[in-house]
Amino acid sequence: MDWRFTGTGLSFNDFFLAVLIGNLILGIYTSFLGYIGSSTGLSTHLLARFSFGSKGSWLPSVLLGGTQVGWFGVGVAMFAIPVQKATGIDTNILIIVSGLLMTATVYFGISALMILSAIAVPAIAILGGYSVLTAVDSVGGVGELQKIQPAEPLNFSVALAMVVGSFVSAGTLTADFVRFGRNPKGAVFITMVAFFIGNSLMFIFGAAGASVTGQSDISEVMIAQGLLLPAIIVLGLNIWTTNDNALYASGLGFSNVTGLPSKYLSMANGLVGTLCALWLYNNFVGWLTFLSLAIPPIGGVIIADFLTNRKRYANFETAKFQTVNWAGIIAVGLGVAAGNFLPGVVPVNAVLGGAISYIVLDRLINKKAAQLKQADA
Repeated sequence: MDWRFTGTGLSFNDFFLAVLIGNLILGIYTSFLGYIGSSTGLSTHLLARFSFGSKGSWLPSVLLGGTQVGWFGVGVAMFAIPVQKATGIDTNILIIVSGLLMTATVYFGISALMILSAIAVPAIAILGGYSVLTAVDSVGGVGELQKIQPAEPLNFSVALAMVVGSFVSAGTLTADFVRFGRNPKGAVFITMVAFFIGNSLMFIFGAAGASVTGQSDISEVMIAQGLLLPAIIVLGLNIWTTNDNALYASGLGFSNVTGLPSKYLSMANGLVGTLCALWLYNNFVGWLTFLSLAIPPIGGVIIADFLTNRKRYANFETAKFQTVNWAGIIAVGLGVAAGNFLPGVVPVNAVLGGAISYIVLDRLINKKAAQLKQADA
């Protein structure tokens, strides 16, 4: 996320309003998915079998898995390039070392991700908070910060879309990480805290310094403040936790398609992402962003199917799936179109477009198919 645009493109009050409203929307969306994952104990890809079919679920699995591998590679490069500029260490060495370390962590699964997060979250909060205080102090207090006016004003709806879009792609995979809890209310609480409070703080950490220094990333802000080592720590931990989550999720996605163990697929994806990091960073950010637009409707379809066909989710082992549920496939396409062409907040339009389209299409297509089957019998 380029904090500069939200940090300096909006007035002080509009920035906080956009961050709070955007992350509230994001929190509600991911809380639905967290509730579903915790209620069923199923990953996103197994949930997708209900709404897309046993083989139809390969589409969301490939989209989700592929984008996560791509963003892993981009993340590795995003760590290596600024660290190289600050330290002079060769970029390729930084990519290989950091990529292999991140890949090694995912071998130990969700437990390693929890330990890493337990270290990363407090460290980022403390160092990011110190950066904010330094930025505020450098301009003479909050009152002076409020007086800073955007040189290039940003439309509020665009800013809101940027906030929601900052994590809506990864947020669609929420079920993968909360499914072990089997406490739906707890999952909703944790998810809301993570996305509403946690993501809001990350915006504040980045934007406060961005409005003062003009830098576009929290690590660049901290380097400009003379906090080189803390900047490297914050950047490394932030990307490490995000990348390991991406690898874990990508392994689950490709496991649904291939039937192979997700652990080893995650590690293979890490090696691919590491080897292609610079190439992905230089060539595929725009393409990955476009692909990410196809992901929110997947979450909308999963939510819609769970709300309208909840009884089917009672026992995954005995559930019967269509080979391909075309209602789900078409609904994703319509959700992408809604995000692209309807006025408003793009990710919200994509989610609602996918969900509403699925509810209508599921009744039209599958009800008709059921009637034809009964007539043939």
